[in-house]
Amino acid sequence: MTEDGEYPDPPADVPSVSPTSLKRQLDRGESVRLLDVRDRDEIEQWHVDGPSVTRTDIPYAKFMQAKVRDTVADLASDIDGERPATVVCGHGEASAFVAGLLSEAGIDARNLAGGMDEWARVYDAHAIATDGPTVIQYQRPSSGCLAYMIEDGGEALVVDPLAAFTDRYVTDAAERNVDIVAVVDTHIHADHVSGRRELAAETGARALVTEGAQARGITYDAETVTDGETLSVGDASVDIVGLPGHTTGMAGLAVGDVLLSGDSLFLDGVARPDLQEGGDVAAMAEELYWTLTERLARFADETILAPGHVDDQSTPAADGSYTAPLGTVRNRVPAFEQTQAEFVEQMTGALPPEPANAERIVALNLGRETADDEETFELELGPNNCAASAD
Repeated sequence: MTEDGEYPDPPADVPSVSPTSLKRQLDRGESVRLLDVRDRDEIEQWHVDGPSVTRTDIPYAKFMQAKVRDTVADLASDIDGERPATVVCGHGEASAFVAGLLSEAGIDARNLAGGMDEWARVYDAHAIATDGPTVIQYQRPSSGCLAYMIEDGGEALVVDPLAAFTDRYVTDAAERNVDIVAVVDTHIHADHVSGRRELAAETGARALVTEGAQARGITYDAETVTDGETLSVGDASVDIVGLPGHTTGMAGLAVGDVLLSGDSLFLDGVARPDLQEGGDVAAMAEELYWTLTERLARFADETILAPGHVDDQSTPAADGSYTAPLGTVRNRVPAFEQTQAEFVEQMTGALPPEPANAERIVALNLGRETADDEETFELELGPNNCAASAD
């Protein structure tokens, strides 16, 4: 970086890879060779990952030193993997310069356009293969957050919308020629700012929360739904299914052969029970155990599980969605073989760090605080960390 805070121009022209194209590569399971040139603390906070990713971390400063010493090729030998190297930084400027250095040294390299900032703006949509109403899954790979649109008979219900992508739901509904008639959050989120109220205000839809979520101290007027209630979307029936444990107000939605499980059961693990302010973690873990073993017991193994989050090591189904038959998940996740005591002991032991800015995000979702669009976007950067384990 120069004295005026600018990065030097790349010494050679290099191709760019858009974040959306990178997402497509990861979805297809293609081998991806990444070089992250950010500082270690930034990388530890969040990074691009996946089952097919080979990532090497070498800070930008080392490449600047190598340029002066004419040892770029030597430093590049430390980059793991065999394919062309995609260079990553925060905003796409430092990485463009490093990619140019590598290209100048005869190494096939490209730059991730816009860096991690643009990676956070990728928002993909995939239709879930189902015999019932159309269910669209929205995927944000930078955080693993999943949202949904259920549509039938010209109407749509949006589940767990992100405030940062309110315009996307409106645009998609218009393109699909459906009216958004209701918006619901499965619980009070700790990893992203909900777009429920904004989307409802823009479309005139009902804005819904669970009774348990309201009881956590929502400061604004909220229409509530409860376990066992049925919502109508066109000619389709959407059942509210109480799934407490992650939070007291956690609920899922069942429509056709699809179960939107929110933050209760994921494809490779279970939710964590410690993110509710003032919650008794052991008691929440017991609730979660009963959710997994009793409340979900009425759903057949063939039910399509569509979770609220996805781990970056998960692979998508053939239709591009992050879904799996419930029976497959039951066989995969150790919690279903544990006793309640074993499960509670695990859930009250060492857990991953909380989602970035969790307390502030919860306060925003309860209506206790406000934030502008830029702050909202910044607060959500980083992994969601809402799973207790991916084991």
